[in-house]
Amino acid sequence: MSLELLSQLESKIQTTLETLELLKMELEEEKQKSANLAQQNQTLKQELSSWNDKITGLVGLLNNQVD
Repeated sequence: MSLELLSQLESKIQTTLETLELLKMELEEEKQKSANLAQQNQTLKQELSSWNDKITGLVGLLNNQVD
């Protein structure tokens, strides 16, 4: 009976270790996705700022033409 319990325990430990390894791999993937999204977000913010500057400049030109 004791050997059977040890075998079950060993099996559960092995399963737990495998699950932990899979979770670590998933975590690394999610960290990479997060880093990619942060980079995309920064790029989009820069593009938005550039567009805002261009529009502000064009509105300024229109205001000068009206005056």
